Amino acid sequence: MKLYIISGEASGDLHGSNLVKALLQARTDVEIRAWGGDLMAGAGATVVKHYRELAFMGFWEVVRNLRTIFKNLAFCKRDIESFRPDALVLIDYPGFNLRIAKWAKTRGIKVIYYISPQVWAWHQSRVHDIRRDVHAMIVILPFEKDFFARHGVHAHYVGHPLLDVIDTSHRWVGEQATEIALLPGSRRQEVQLILPVMAAVAARFPHYRFTVAGSPTLPDALYQKILAEHPNITVTKGETYAILKRARAALVKSGTSTLETALIGTPQVVCYAGNPLSFAIAKRIVRVPYISLVNLIVDQPLVQELIQDDLTPNNLEEALKTILQPSETARLQAGYQSLRELLGGGGASERAAAIVLGGSFN
Repeated sequence: MKLYIISGEASGDLHGSNLVKALLQARTDVEIRAWGGDLMAGAGATVVKHYRELAFMGFWEVVRNLRTIFKNLAFCKRDIESFRPDALVLIDYPGFNLRIAKWAKTRGIKVIYYISPQVWAWHQSRVHDIRRDVHAMIVILPFEKDFFARHGVHAHYVGHPLLDVIDTSHRWVGEQATEIALLPGSRRQEVQLILPVMAAVAARFPHYRFTVAGSPTLPDALYQKILAEHPNITVTKGETYAILKRARAALVKSGTSTLETALIGTPQVVCYAGNPLSFAIAKRIVRVPYISLVNLIVDQPLVQELIQDDLTPNNLEEALKTILQPSETARLQAGYQSLRELLGGGGASERAAAIVLGGSFN
């Protein structure tokens, strides 16, 4: 059996790698060609395009890189036709993947979408594209199955794959720690916008040491330039979970990392900043009350969110002071436990692999 998998971001590489492992454990004769990263390659996929070449953040950034995006689309179509897969597995990354899905449908290629685009937050019109072009929808958030059902799309809910990645029996141990974790994102644009604010706050907490969970795909020089005047901040790559488990608290860029931090149990403040034009456009069309997955899943403001103009050194300093208080730590721990219960048990990657390999998409 031949499968072609497309992911375009660090989180997609993580979830894709666990899907690849589950697929190869279930069937040794599966050949997998993929767009992804080092994790998917290490799991056994032949990676033909790395996500570091694909991760454009925001509307304006996409417009500026349209020529590259169209070249990637053309290359992807040629590569799929040459490989002739039995099925195409798409992981999030909707701007690109939904175009590939539409094209693949015309070629008679089975399309499986694993990890839904956030169509429940914005671009709900994309549900019609999914209904038309996707043979099987596999979702990982508890409310997504009902959302798609309301729009006439049958979706398989498999649970969240992070529950298989994070050992929740050995969670946060940093109650007495003097270390703060900084997770400014995995894209260059994110780090350039968010890390300077985090660094400014670090200077105001001289009794704590700060550790950046650096992205392996970004150059050391990027971090060194931003942190040149901050001797109490170090950068460590490839140890994000270990850093979070031992840290007293964390400042985390909105995205999958907020959910990882919550499952580990580390008190956190959620941060986000983007290109002003891109953010202004997004603000007009996004239809959800929260930006973080943590708050969306529990459907309440469990963790504080500092977004765009609110992400200032003063605001972030006050938010960090708050989560360092024992009473706030206890409140967050109770909320995190509710989150774990909502997400259910493990085995998401294995259930997704069974659907992919089963070939019965209804």
